[in-house]
Amino acid sequence: MKDKDINTFETVIGQAAAKKKASFFLEGHKATGVMPHLMWIAGKGQGKTTLAREVAKKMMASLDSDRSGKPKKYYEVNCSTIKNVKQLVNQILLPKREEEYTILFDEASEFPRDVTMALLTILNPNKDNRTSFSYDEYTLDFDFSRQSFMFATTEAQQVFHALMDRTERIDLADYSYSQLARIIALHCEGKSFADGVLDEMATVVRGNARGAAKMAQNVGIFLASKKKNTFTKKHWEEFKAALTIMPMGLNEIEIQILRHLTEKKDCSLTFLAAKTGLTKSCVQKDFEMYLQKMSLMEITTAGRGITALGQETLAKAEKLII
Repeated sequence: MKDKDINTFETVIGQAAAKKKASFFLEGHKATGVMPHLMWIAGKGQGKTTLAREVAKKMMASLDSDRSGKPKKYYEVNCSTIKNVKQLVNQILLPKREEEYTILFDEASEFPRDVTMALLTILNPNKDNRTSFSYDEYTLDFDFSRQSFMFATTEAQQVFHALMDRTERIDLADYSYSQLARIIALHCEGKSFADGVLDEMATVVRGNARGAAKMAQNVGIFLASKKKNTFTKKHWEEFKAALTIMPMGLNEIEIQILRHLTEKKDCSLTFLAAKTGLTKSCVQKDFEMYLQKMSLMEITTAGRGITALGQETLAKAEKLII
């Protein structure tokens, strides 16, 4: 496959490797009518859903309509809302049994075990890419030239390994600051920025595309209130103050954690959970991961500590808060 095939996703910035892999499977789908079941893996806001939607759109374009002449459909389901197999069958699969469709199951790590077992049966087709699944009085037939499933997760290690084995894994990469700046600009069509402002903005959207899109939306609101089309450096300073934007996009809880790490050497997770009033799991998943990723804190066998960069960043944040 030629490198230009990644341009199948012209509106998606970055993610060259993921786009190239998806393009490979789309070419196969165009030739065979069958799409492998994809597993999109990335952190929050990294573009899993966006790419899944683009793939579904391309699949629809290559198969103009289903056998009844109706457009092929696309659905998104949050897996945390599926509590059991009965719900999977009665609310999701059964009403769609006559359709051609693609379903994206988001947060695949949240599947209950019985739902995962059901999907393992469904995702095990014969040589004709067909399978069936029986539940109560119903037998659902699947033809993977007509139906396809995609999955997305932020926690690949929590997805049942057999389900992972039945899918084609596509990992998304971290965005560079230059890519994030381009995403902000893309969502601010018709607006211009003073030199260096986009680069600065890219450093505070926490490394993800969703944060960049939200930033762009707020810039649009700000400029509309000013009746301006150019976002100046002065505007950026005013904008940061109004929204209390901290260095690296830190939030109040993360700043609290950094403060506690300066006050007590080798903190335990239990200590930080007690100080913040959050569960240990919440502290780990929602705050410590980002602080570690940005090299602001470190975890050793002795406990948790703040890094030199963490101290420097906290000092900058404290000045803004004052």
